[in-house]
Amino acid sequence: MDLIRRAGGENAFGYTSIAEMNGKHAEMRMDFGVLRMRRGDRFVETQPLEKAYLLVYGSVRFSWDGQRHEEERANCFDVPPTALHVSRKTAVTIECLSEDAEIDILRTDNEKEFDAKLYLPSDTPDEFRGAGTMHEASTRIVRTIFDDRNAPYANLVLGEVIGYPGKWSSFPPHHHPQPEIYYYKCNPANGWGYAECGEDVFKVRNNDTVFIQPGLTHPQCTPPGYALWYLWGIRHLDGQRYGTPTFVPEHLWVQEPGQVYWGDEK
Repeated sequence: MDLIRRAGGENAFGYTSIAEMNGKHAEMRMDFGVLRMRRGDRFVETQPLEKAYLLVYGSVRFSWDGQRHEEERANCFDVPPTALHVSRKTAVTIECLSEDAEIDILRTDNEKEFDAKLYLPSDTPDEFRGAGTMHEASTRIVRTIFDDRNAPYANLVLGEVIGYPGKWSSFPPHHHPQPEIYYYKCNPANGWGYAECGEDVFKVRNNDTVFIQPGLTHPQCTPPGYALWYLWGIRHLDGQRYGTPTFVPEHLWVQEPGQVYWGDEK
């Protein structure tokens, strides 16, 4: 079973399919792909699926349901996200207004119809998760764009994480029964990180994707000097929607206030 796809350098222009509900990595139960565009490119999508479009960098114009919005994102590290989320009834057009732009796309089946929602940077402020615990060794930025709290009609969950240089994220280790996709960017781009999937650990680089199978723990770590951004996309299960994950109990002590670790002054 493939857990990682190495993109190998830059993404090609056009749409690159990485996971398909009815094809490769079907166990993820969602489509995932990367759309890279040049100035003047136009992408039109009418698939009868729930769809989410995350602007990673560049300047684009989104058009849907008679509405349009232009947004520019310098990069995914320093600027909070812009994302468009629509139901199966909504067609979407994306036009590129910059020399280069990337939009990450998630799709899945969902018979519910709901109003389209454009999430702007002000809708998803940085959350400094882990701050004040573990000697800041797992402080990271988490940006949850939509989940059950603000999109209970969705079958998808979408967010971003930024791991600081030399720190961990998604720690203490946790797992959940829903499949999850991680897609990575490194800053600087020649960097890397390490992704745990259960008992396996992968060295991940710029534009890599990891497929996290249900029930596997998945903490991440980043080497000194580099930052690691990753998109996380989760597919709710029928009758078992994603909420609070299950943390591995033997490691929960590390985040409790006042804990003394080896090397601390006694």
